[in-house]
Amino acid sequence: MLVSKAHLKGNYKWGGEWEKALFTGAPSRRLFNQCNGDQVLFLINSFAASSENFSIKELEEIESLINNHSLIIAQSELSLFRWLQLETSKI
Repeated sequence: MLVSKAHLKGNYKWGGEWEKALFTGAPSRRLFNQCNGDQVLFLINSFAASSENFSIKELEEIESLINNHSLIIAQSELSLFRWLQLETSKI
């Protein structure tokens, strides 16, 4: 399942086409900004690609984790990606 901007429920800032192009490949050590919709979407789609049966329910859980946990401050995309994998394995 490929997640689009329309699937997200949070209030994000969205960049132009040039900014979307920054978020390709795999999560990196780039600092994560939970207000940047393009980066949130990139991270969620990276997570979805690594999941066998990614669903809307899982999307909602991941978006909630991203938006409601202060652990995200000063974390890289890669650190957050690994944290999300650990958190979702507990559910």
